[in-house]
Amino acid sequence: MILKKPERKSFRNIAIVGISDKRFDIEIEHGRFVSVTETRTETREGFEKEESRTREFAEAEIVDGSDLWISPGLIDLHTHMAWTDFDHSDQDKRDPAEVEIMQAQAFEATLRTGVTTVRDAGGLTPRTAKHLVRHYRHPLRVDNASHMFGSDDARGIDHLKRKADEVFASGANWIKIMATGGLGAPTEQVTDPTLSEEEFAFLVRYAHEHGRRVFVHAWGGVAIDWAARYGAESIEHGMFLTPDQAGRLAEANVAFVPTASIYRIAADPRGVLALPPVIQDRAARAVAAHAQAVSHAERAGVRIGFGTDYATPHLHGRNLQELFTLLEYGLSRKAVWAAATSDAAVILGRGGELGRIAEGYLSDAVVFGSDPDLARSEEELRGSILSVLTGADEEELAAD
Repeated sequence: MILKKPERKSFRNIAIVGISDKRFDIEIEHGRFVSVTETRTETREGFEKEESRTREFAEAEIVDGSDLWISPGLIDLHTHMAWTDFDHSDQDKRDPAEVEIMQAQAFEATLRTGVTTVRDAGGLTPRTAKHLVRHYRHPLRVDNASHMFGSDDARGIDHLKRKADEVFASGANWIKIMATGGLGAPTEQVTDPTLSEEEFAFLVRYAHEHGRRVFVHAWGGVAIDWAARYGAESIEHGMFLTPDQAGRLAEANVAFVPTASIYRIAADPRGVLALPPVIQDRAARAVAAHAQAVSHAERAGVRIGFGTDYATPHLHGRNLQELFTLLEYGLSRKAVWAAATSDAAVILGRGGELGRIAEGYLSDAVVFGSDPDLARSEEELRGSILSVLTGADEEELAAD
């Protein structure tokens, strides 16, 4: 069940994911957490506080949380909500009305998996996102990049300025730089930069001058050095990250969003994507390096963010797979939940309003019927979700 901007809702004696041996009373009003206090009903003081809250929230829906757990809504920092097919030419063959319906289904599936905010990594404009929210009533909070700056844009500073101005005019609040190749690039060229250093530096500087943030697709190589040197907000994928580069990212406060699970899916010859063998081989090379890159980043103190890079109906709604891949790559449960909540919110530049169950924060949350820290698989964790709350409604998210 998706609960949109509850006017008044109260959870009593509920556990917050990641906090052991404590229960909390949580009050929500007009889409924000207004009170988060430890449950203490066994004392006189506790009874008096309980009576006061009951009077104040007499009209609120009160939920007994004795057997429930609550987490902040998850934040997927790298997804493609507009894409319906791995190969873009396949999407071009679809009727536009069919594409729109599939995009709306992706919004709903993403919400139902507990993800309440996404950063779209290219392909979805703010106008389209608002239309989908308004028309289909799925209140997913979306940050947009609109365009991916890559090899086709390596035409000098004047071209980049004109194109960036178009992106700004679209309402996008991120600039995405495709600084290296990916699965479509030959193995020996996958870390070669697609832009010159001058062009890369200009894009970062120009974005920041216009109040936008920058994330950088970079499998490895010099593009990661540039991201640290010029102050991008995050690098994506980064499977060939070196220990020295991880140290420089940490010093420059550049985050790392590995998007690890998508490469395991792409490398699987029996997987849902069913990619050509040459692409599977490239994905397998990425998988072989990824765990080590995550380890380098963690040891260096780089902030790690949760992102899936999911882009087809087979994958939207299965976002929690990324959590378990990061666990397998050595992150602790605490670090994985932070990557998907509080740290992800900081990477978005919204650490003061998203990613925590705390007074004054937007009431984006996921309610579970069993302890998520004990879940052994994505299926088990997804199956334990009872409801997803958002601190916004469609009108707010679709407003110009």
